[in-house]
Formats: sequence, C-alpha cells, structure tokens
Amino acid sequence: MSGICTGRVAVVTGAGRGLGRAHALALAAEGARVVVNDLGTGPDGEGASAGPAHEVAGEIRARGGEAVPHTGDVATGTGAASLVTTALETYGRLDALVNNAGFLRDRMLVNLEEDEWDAVVRVHLKGHFLPLRHAAAHWRAEAKAGRVPAARVVNTTSGAGLLGSVGQANYAAAKAGIVALTLVAAAELDRYGVQVNAVAPAARTRMTQGPFAAAMAAPADGGFDAMAPANVSPLVTWLASPASTGVTGQVFEAEAGRITVMEGWHPGPAADKADRWTPTEAGQAVRDLLPGMRMPRPVYGAG
Repeated sequence: MSGICTGRVAVVTGAGRGLGRAHALALAAEGARVVVNDLGTGPDGEGASAGPAHEVAGEIRARGGEAVPHTGDVATGTGAASLVTTALETYGRLDALVNNAGFLRDRMLVNLEEDEWDAVVRVHLKGHFLPLRHAAAHWRAEAKAGRVPAARVVNTTSGAGLLGSVGQANYAAAKAGIVALTLVAAAELDRYGVQVNAVAPAARTRMTQGPFAAAMAAPADGGFDAMAPANVSPLVTWLASPASTGVTGQVFEAEAGRITVMEGWHPGPAADKADRWTPTEAGQAVRDLLPGMRMPRPVYGAG
C-alpha cells in the first residue's frame, strides 16, 4: 500500500472497535504499518478479550497491509511501555501515536461513586499520558542521537471535555485534562520533532449508541452516514502523517463532513478598577461583563 503514511509505523490504542478501528484501517490504507492495541473490554471497561485487536490486525493484513495486535492495558506503565516496544521490535521504528482507548461509566454527580470516577479518569487521562510518555522518551533519545523524527501524536478529547456534559463529570473532566496534556506536550516535545494535536470526534461508537441512539443511527435510505466513525479518520490520518508539518498544539472537532478548529479559552470582557474591589462591586462588575461574552455560557436555574 502507498499513501501519505507510507513507510511510517503508527500505534493506535483502543483500536479493536469504533473510532480506533476506523483510524487503524485508514492509517493502513495510507501505507502505515499499524500496532493495533485493544484490551477488549466492554463499554463500561469490564472484562477483557484478545479478539478485537487480533481481528482488526487480521483485517488490515487481509487488505494487503501490515499490522500486529497488542492487547496490553495502556493505563499501566508495563502495558504502555510494551506498546512502544512492540512497534520498535516488530517494525524497527515508531512515527505516530493515536491515543483513543476509553470507556464510560455515566452517572449524575451526586450518584457518581469514587471507583467510577477513578476508572474513567484512569483509562482516558492516564491511558493517554503513559503511552505518550513512553513514546516521547523514545523520540527524545532519537533526537539527541541526531535522528530527529517527524513524530506525531493525536489525542482524543470530546465535546464533553470542551463544553461539559450533564451526567458525565468523570468523562468530561478526563477529556478536559487530555486537552491540557496536549497543549503541554506540544510545547515540550516540539524541540524533539514531535507534533501533538487533539481531535474531539462525534461518531457512532459503543459509547454513543446507548445515550444518543437516535442521533447516531445510520440513515435508512443509504445516504451519507454522518455518524460513521470513518468520517473522523481522514483528519486523524493526516495529522499522523508528515503532511501535517507545522500543525501542533491544536484541538479540532470532527463530525460528519465538518472539521472545526477549536479556539479554546481566551480573554473575554474585562474590567479593571485599578484598586481592590469590594464584594458588591466585584459582583456588579461580573454582571456587567457577562453580556459581552462572545459565547455566553448557559444560565441554570435553582430548581
């Protein structure tokens, strides 16, 4: 296979189903050799199976590509380290890391148990940090040895992390953390030839089919399937390729045929008294400033 990723080696976590599978297939179609990681858990993170990773790797090979499965837990140091080692020992290099693994345990905040918080933050945020940390250590060593890579990292955030989502405090907090991790990593790793970006996808997966079944359903008339996971993968593949040179520290929303560059937090309306406010004055200043926001936040009632 040839394409914009020809000769490159890409690792995709959570690649046994949904978005991760679509990304792995798209990268392979553009010439990448792919390490297909998946622990094979259920939508809530329970259980484990080697089947999904092996199935997707086999699917890539059946299409004429190169792929190897990896079934380790990337939210552990051992699993993340072995992910990078698998790429290096199998293909002799690592060029791109796509962090995608995750699951949901949705609850309203007052019903959210501590273990449900810990499990979701662990798989999403720690499951991004550890593979990134081990891959970055490899790329830093390459750069210091005079072999500066054209390395790419694509993280997976969410609209929940960018704007909040009722019933998803654990998930939203983890996804917001991934945005911060992306910005820090982009700044720190640029000197080593590593670009780091994040994508907030909207697509039909096991995590969205339940709560948003109607909105995520494929069209009955056979028209454009706006919520197909494969719609997100072209952007991910481009970001993982050398063609994306110069694009780093960015967050993109990807849904159907639309790509949006997210502008993130930025200074909005401000007031400066040039002296200390009283509480009453500070409150009045806030009330005067809020209507001038470019994107006003919602106002919630008391009951």
